[in-house]
Amino acid sequence: MLATVLLPIALGIIMLGLGLSLKVEDFTRVLKFPKAVLVGLICQMLILPFICFGIAIGFGLKAELAVGLMLLAASPGGATANLFSHLSNGNVALNITLTAVNSVLAIFTLPLIVNISLGYFMADNDTILPMQFKKIIEVFAIVLLPVIIGMLINAKFPNFSKKSEKPFKIASAIFLVAIIILAVLKDRDKILEYFQQVGLAALVFNMASMSIGYFIPILLQIGKKEAIAIGMEIGIHNGTLAIFIALNVLDNPAMSFPPAVYSLIMFFTAAAFGWWVSRKNNPEHNSKT
Repeated sequence: MLATVLLPIALGIIMLGLGLSLKVEDFTRVLKFPKAVLVGLICQMLILPFICFGIAIGFGLKAELAVGLMLLAASPGGATANLFSHLSNGNVALNITLTAVNSVLAIFTLPLIVNISLGYFMADNDTILPMQFKKIIEVFAIVLLPVIIGMLINAKFPNFSKKSEKPFKIASAIFLVAIIILAVLKDRDKILEYFQQVGLAALVFNMASMSIGYFIPILLQIGKKEAIAIGMEIGIHNGTLAIFIALNVLDNPAMSFPPAVYSLIMFFTAAAFGWWVSRKNNPEHNSKT
């Protein structure tokens, strides 16, 4: 029931909420922030999977947990990243653009990264099948169709979309927590063992993600608001999508634990990161120090 009913509904509502905040301009805005968008995409789609791969090997994760962490690395950012970016004085418009572009590109990159991970970490397990094309289409119908519907509603009824944006963001966070709890309860006998095995790796990956997303743009002389946005986008993944694929597509509950653990951790680390960059960029705080 979790995999076939609750997860698709939750994911659909989250992506509908994302669509309500999107316009066609959010895709064309790439032309306005070309350098920032390009850096964000390179961090998200090239650097992050390699970092995650190194962490999975370095921590000696079991095959299922390693694939689960790679699945998370391949997942795009979510609406929660936009919320945290707003609270941290980041460039939310850039966040929305990155989320929109990432969600479309993930149609191609996510199956590729997951299948490579399955081939590497689970080469000896004949029961694990790669993500089949039919399943990929199903997943992204659940992901992209609600986004398109949300964008159409936003175009026709902008006032309704504006009023609904905040409730949908809150609902997205609530759904994510609920899905994590249900995923944990589904395999509660092994939760302590899995948390001990993947908890520290998830924390290190989370901190590395936000650090890469923030400091690489700073080093490349991209604005601080844009660096905050990219840091949040890279550090906050669509955990619901990763859990959905682990349970419903790959049919492996163990693979859902890294996204679940990461998603719990990221609420606290993102809040701490947001507080730190807000203080760092606060002129009054800087003058006192």
